[in-house]
Amino acid sequence: MGQEMADQADIRQDVEQFAVRCSLLISAPTERAFAVFAGALTDWWVREYTWSGPEALSELGMEPRAGGMLYEIGPYGFRADWGRVLIWDPPRRLVFTWQIGPDRSPVPDPARASEVEVVFLTETPGQTRVELEHRHFDRHGEAAEGYRRALTAGWHELLSRYVAAVDGHRPPLS
Repeated sequence: MGQEMADQADIRQDVEQFAVRCSLLISAPTERAFAVFAGALTDWWVREYTWSGPEALSELGMEPRAGGMLYEIGPYGFRADWGRVLIWDPPRRLVFTWQIGPDRSPVPDPARASEVEVVFLTETPGQTRVELEHRHFDRHGEAAEGYRRALTAGWHELLSRYVAAVDGHRPPLS
C-alpha cells in the first residue's frame, strides 16, 4: 500500500462477508466533501492502485452523470475504465460499479462487478458524515472474501488520504 498519513482520520469500519462499510466525519460542507470525492480523484487516490502505476498515471476521473465512467488515463493517452456511475445525485449520493477483479483485471460485465455507494450527510453547516459501502463482493467469485479483506484495508487508506485532500493537504505521492 501507499505511505501512511501523519494524521489518521477517525474512520469506522464494519464488515460482512461480502461488504465493507466505512463512516467518517469531514470538517467541510457537504458540497465540498462530494466535490473532492467525485471530482478530484487524482488528488487523493493511491497511485499504486491504478493499472498505469505511479510513474505513468496522468489522470483519474469520474464522468459527472449517471452512466458516466470512472477511468484512468495513463501512458500515451491509454484509458482504462474502472466502473460506471449508476447514481449521480450531488451533493448527497453517489453509486458506481467496481469493475476491477480480485486479480486486478478488468471486469467488463457489470453483473459480475461489486458496487460502491457513498452518501454525504450534513451533520452541521461545516461538517459532513461520509458513509461508504462497498458491497456485492460475492459477484467476484471464489476470491470474494479475500478481495473484501484486501479492500477493507484499501478503503481505510484511501479515505484517510481523502480526508487530507478535503482539508487542503495533498497526500504524499505513493
